[in-house]
Amino acid sequence: MTAAAADARAGLRADCARCAALCCVAPAFAASADFAIDKPAGRACPNLAGDDRCGIHAQLRERGFPGCAVFDCFGAGQQTVQVTFAGTADWRADPDRATAVFAAFGVQRQLHELLWYLTEALALDAAAPLHGELAAARDRTAALTAATAQELAAVDAAALRQRAGALLTSVSELARSGVRPRGRDRRGADLVGADLRRTRLRAAGLRGAYLIGADLRGADLYRTDLLGADLRAADLRGADLSEALFVTRPQLAAARGDATTRLPPGLEHPAHWDPR
Repeated sequence: MTAAAADARAGLRADCARCAALCCVAPAFAASADFAIDKPAGRACPNLAGDDRCGIHAQLRERGFPGCAVFDCFGAGQQTVQVTFAGTADWRADPDRATAVFAAFGVQRQLHELLWYLTEALALDAAAPLHGELAAARDRTAALTAATAQELAAVDAAALRQRAGALLTSVSELARSGVRPRGRDRRGADLVGADLRRTRLRAAGLRGAYLIGADLRGADLYRTDLLGADLRAADLRGADLSEALFVTRPQLAAARGDATTRLPPGLEHPAHWDPR
C-alpha cells in the first residue's frame, strides 16, 4: 500500500472526542463471550458516564466486554455528529432526534467500512484494470457520507455493500491470480480452532471464513483475502500479514499476536498483544 493510501485510511479512524458515544448507545448487545450484559438498541450502556466516556474503558476485556474493545466505527461516529447533525446530535435531551441520529450512525458505519476497503483496493497495482470503477465507487460512497439524515435514511446500504462486494471480489482475484503456488479458496469456511500452521495460505481465499481460535502462528498470508474473516482469538504470533488483503483494525483487535506479527502499512499492533 502506498503512503497516500495509508494516510487516506488513517482518516477512517474513530475520534471519540468529536463523537457523542454513539457506539455505546445505538447498537444492541447480547450477553455472550463478547458482552457481559444484554442491552437493547438505543439504550445507553450502564458503563457510559455522563461525559460520554466509558467508565471501564481500561478494563473492558477484564470486565467481560471484549466486543467493545474490538469495535471500530471507522470514523462514522464523528462524521454523524459533526457533519450529518452539524455538532448537535444530543441524543440525551431529544429522544425523537436520537432515533434519527442512531439510524444515521448505522448507515455511516457501513459507508465508512466500505471506504476502508475501496481505498485499499485502489492502492493495489494488480487492480489497475479496475481502478476507474473503484475510484467511482469510492467517490460515490464518500459523497453519501456527507448526506443529510433524511438522505442517509433512504440509502440501501445492503445493495451498496453487495455491489461493492462484487467489485472487491474482482480485485481480490486480480491481486491473487499471479501467485504460485496458491492456497485453496475457503470462503466462508468453518475453520474454528483449526491448526493452519502447515496449511498453504498464500493468496488463499479466506473471505468470511470463521477462524475463531485458529492457530495461524508463523503463517505466510501474502495476498490472502481476509475480508470479513472472523479472527476472534486467532493466534497470529509470527504471522506475516504485511501484504494480506482487506485487513481491518477490529480483526486485529479481536485476534492474538506479538511483536513478530507483521502487519500491513497503516495498521498497528493492538495494545493487548504480547510485546515480546
